[in-house]
Amino acid sequence: MAVTLNKTPWHHHFIGLFLRFDGWLILAILFLAALGLIAMYSAGFDHGTRYDLHMRNMLLAACILFMVAQVPPQKMLLLAVPLYVGGVVLLLGVEFLGITRKGAQRWVNIGVVIQPSEIMKIAAPLILAWWFQLRQAPFRATDFIVAAVLLAVPVALILHQPDLGTSLLVLAAGLSVIFFAGLPWKLIVPPVILGVIGIVLIVVFEPRLCQDGVDWVVLHDYQKTRVCTLLDPYNDPLGRGFHIIQGMIAIGSGGVWGKGFMAGTQTHLEFIPERTTDFIYAAFAEEFGLVGTVALLLGFLFLIYRALIIAIRARSLFGRLMASAVGMIFFTYAFVNMGMVMGILPVVGVPLPFISYGGTAMVTLGLALGILMSVARDSAIVEPTIEFTGNAAR
Repeated sequence: MAVTLNKTPWHHHFIGLFLRFDGWLILAILFLAALGLIAMYSAGFDHGTRYDLHMRNMLLAACILFMVAQVPPQKMLLLAVPLYVGGVVLLLGVEFLGITRKGAQRWVNIGVVIQPSEIMKIAAPLILAWWFQLRQAPFRATDFIVAAVLLAVPVALILHQPDLGTSLLVLAAGLSVIFFAGLPWKLIVPPVILGVIGIVLIVVFEPRLCQDGVDWVVLHDYQKTRVCTLLDPYNDPLGRGFHIIQGMIAIGSGGVWGKGFMAGTQTHLEFIPERTTDFIYAAFAEEFGLVGTVALLLGFLFLIYRALIIAIRARSLFGRLMASAVGMIFFTYAFVNMGMVMGILPVVGVPLPFISYGGTAMVTLGLALGILMSVARDSAIVEPTIEFTGNAAR
C-alpha cells in the first residue's frame, strides 16, 4: 500500500487564507461599509470631512478582521484570561493614573494613549465564553454567579470613569453570553420586572425627581441630567435638550425619500451637533429618508441574523457563545445609537457601527467581526482525506 503525497503550490496556500470565509457575512459588511462611506462624505464634506480617515479606519479594521479570522477559536481560548486580566489592570490604571478629557477620566498612557474600556468590549464576552467552555454544561447556579462577578468588575470600573455608554455595551455583550449559556428564566424575570418598575416610577415622578438638589444616589449628576432631558427635552431646548430636539427634527424632515445626497439643511446649517460621530444617523435619515433608513436597518438585521446562524452552526460551546455575543454587540450599538438620536433613549457616547467616525471603535468592530469569521470558518472545515493507491479502498 502506497500513500500519495502531493506538494501544495505556494499560491494554493495564499488562496487558502481566503477559503471558507462566510460569503453572506462579507456581503453584509461591504453593504454597511458602503453606506458608511456615503454617509460620512455627505455629512462632513463642508466641515473638514473625515472621509479619508474613515476609509483608513475601515481598511485597518478589515486587516484586523482578516488576521483574526486565521486564528482558530480553540486558540482564542488561550487569549481569554491574559486579555481580561490585562484589561482590568489597565482600567485600574485609569483610576489612579488616568488622563482626563472632557470631564471624564477614561484614558491611560502606556507609551501610547489608549482607552482600556474599549478592550473590555471583547475581553468581557471572551472571558465568559472561556469560563462556560471550561465548566461545561449542565451549569450550576455558582457558575452563573462567578460569570456575573467576572462581568461586574469591568462594568463597575468603566461606569466609575464615568462612561455610561461603554459600560452599557460591555454589559450587553457579557449578558448575551450568560443568556445564551442557558441562564434560567427565574433569574432573568426578577431584574426585568424591577427595571420596568423603576422606569415607570421615574416617568410618574419625573417632575419631582428631576428637580435640582435631588440626588439619585446610583447615578452621577450628568447621568441624571441625561435621563431628565430625555423625558422633557423642551425644558431646556437651547441647552441640554438641543441634541435630541435637532436630531428628531432632522429625521422627520427627511420624509420618505430624503432631501438628497449632501442636501440636508439641518445637517449643513450645523443644527445637528456631532454630525460625523454620535449623531450621524440624524444626518443620514435627513438626506436619505425613510427608504435609506430601512436599507440601513435591513443591513444591520441581516448582519445580526448571520451572526446567529454562525452561532448555531459553531462546533464548540465557545464558538457559539462568542458568535452570539458579536451579534448582540452590533444589535446594542445600533439600537442604542438610533434610539438616542430619535429621543427614545438617553444621549450616551455610542457610535453607529460602520457609519460613525471613530478609530478605536472601528478597530474593536473589526476584531469582533474577525472572531465571528473565525467561528464561521471553523464550522465550515471539512476533514481532509488521504488518498491511498494499490489494493486498499479509497
